[in-house]
Amino acid sequence: MGSDALERVPPPAEVAFETQSRLRHGVKRLIINPLANYLPAGLLRWVLRVTRSELAAANWYDPGGWRSMVISYEPECPQIADKVLVAAGTVPMALRNRKRLAAHLMARLIERAAEQQPGHPVHVLCLGAGPGQIIGEALSQTSAPAHATLVDISADAFAFGRELAARRGLGDRMKFVQADVRDLHDYLSDPPHVVKMLGICEYLSDDQIVTIARAASELMPRHGAIIFNSLSDAHGTDRFFRRVFGLHMIYRTPEALCELMGRAGIGEFRARAEPLGVYHVIVGRKVARVGA
Repeated sequence: MGSDALERVPPPAEVAFETQSRLRHGVKRLIINPLANYLPAGLLRWVLRVTRSELAAANWYDPGGWRSMVISYEPECPQIADKVLVAAGTVPMALRNRKRLAAHLMARLIERAAEQQPGHPVHVLCLGAGPGQIIGEALSQTSAPAHATLVDISADAFAFGRELAARRGLGDRMKFVQADVRDLHDYLSDPPHVVKMLGICEYLSDDQIVTIARAASELMPRHGAIIFNSLSDAHGTDRFFRRVFGLHMIYRTPEALCELMGRAGIGEFRARAEPLGVYHVIVGRKVARVGA
């Protein structure tokens, strides 16, 4: 089952997305983006250091890491530079849209899985989970019985994640595991009904995506759900991110990603775009054994 099974559907009307006016979009495309992309990178880095940009510092420490995600999720920033980068930047806005859309969809997936197995809690497996902000929101949006295992190769985000979980009253429902996501069979015995791979495919090669998806698929029950995202360069500032932040992202269409997931026995894909067109959040289902 591959990309030919992809269905594009509108995003849920009940999710409150951030959008840009035509005027703002035009100003960014014609003025701001060219300046960001082609001004000397050394000058831009100097400005960000002088203005103490927390977003820039987070990416210099760990490009695309959990710290930069946390900062991007909160548009109210104390630093002047971050007020521009985070509050008005297309990618941070799109990240917040992706977070809202994904949390909503995951809550619905949890509810559907709970209906299919009454009396048994739903298990959500989050790969490359960081502090688990999206699954925390999803669990808070539903009363269905569910718990989550959050896996990351680095434990840097876990203390922050446990604090967030405790604030939400989810401390006993979110388990953090430091491990390689490719070695799921070594530490996971509870089959996952929902698998989350959000925010990691844009940093992985094709082979890595297929390997991880296969490992997850082998543990999932038939028709278990997997949620992931594609990334488009529609934001228009890839050159800025590469030169200034050291952030090298891999852009794939939803069709290309679904083709990779199809190699792991995943199909029946439904893709929803957030309004800025940077991210598609895609849900697939396990439809076949790996190699079948």
